[in-house]
Amino acid sequence: MKVPFNDLSKLHSELKNEFQHTFESIIENSAFVGGKHVGEFESCFAKKLGVKHCIGVSSGTAALFASFKMLGFTFNDEIILPANTFFACAEAISLCGATPIFVDNDEYFNINVNKIEQKIITKTKAILAVHLYGQSANLSALQNLCTTYNLLLIEDCSQSHFSFYNKKILGTLGKAAIFSFYPGKNLGAFGDAGCVVTNDDELAHKLRLFRNHGEYQKSKHQLIGFNCRLDGIQAAILKIKLQYIDIWNEKRRVAAEYYIELLKDCKSIILPKIMPQNTHTFHLFVIKALKRDKLKDFLAENEIGTGIHYPIALPFLSVYSHLGAKEKDYPEAFKNQKMILSLPIYPDISRQQIRYVVDKIIEFYAED
Repeated sequence: MKVPFNDLSKLHSELKNEFQHTFESIIENSAFVGGKHVGEFESCFAKKLGVKHCIGVSSGTAALFASFKMLGFTFNDEIILPANTFFACAEAISLCGATPIFVDNDEYFNINVNKIEQKIITKTKAILAVHLYGQSANLSALQNLCTTYNLLLIEDCSQSHFSFYNKKILGTLGKAAIFSFYPGKNLGAFGDAGCVVTNDDELAHKLRLFRNHGEYQKSKHQLIGFNCRLDGIQAAILKIKLQYIDIWNEKRRVAAEYYIELLKDCKSIILPKIMPQNTHTFHLFVIKALKRDKLKDFLAENEIGTGIHYPIALPFLSVYSHLGAKEKDYPEAFKNQKMILSLPIYPDISRQQIRYVVDKIIEFYAED
């Protein structure tokens, strides 16, 4: 049996007629940049989240960079973020001239809130709460820290579309929140796409200017911006798929529960833990595994796709070597580098496929 790491073919084939009808409309109206499809998606996404503003941009990375620029982060500023997350989180900070300050991860793969306070200095301006793999960071603790030290809280929801913390939807609890709609995300476009959401009118206005060269009227520019607009095709695709996101998220949760049930007695792995107040949407199903690399190779030999998110924690990347990270500074992130393994999960993965993956994991450790 073949089990790909991700498979969107069935999901997309079921929506083929809706996609084709939309493509025809876009072609007929030449609605390729901006236009009604972008506006309609932004309105629908903001309404579903319960926020005032959604500003579509060209990628999740663009959403991060635009947010940091329009919030005014610059040289001599520091922004706190988790040690284990995608590179774009730190990259966007650096592109603004600010310094990323890494904090080790907790048992849920998110930022360890107990290790943040020691990193806060006068240069600290914000905390980036990355809700990794599909579940929320400890937002209550993060909000308290931000209130105490007068910091901005920014949410990165790129892997947690419509996840919840204490029955509150992620993306609504900070100054701003960014989303990626990369094709493999729970809500994915047919290419790169992203957005920023906020309840701040001034920030939303600046972001709309920034994504379009700072232009408020044709050839009239109010600020130095960039070209990072969301295109009409991606917006139209996202609007269609938005109608199904709750169903797809529930299918992911059911698949994760089945993995957990079948793997609960395997002593050679550690299953993902869920914070009691969280609703996890399992963008990724990440285990910690002994002999991870050999297990990954064994699964590949049996036509099972896997991933590692992420093989090198951010503080240990060569591009940040000047920050002088040591293993003792980030013990959890350092240890996870050699253990984390993402198993196949997507809305249409079958119970038979999950059983096959689990059987091969058990077979690998039985032969040890």
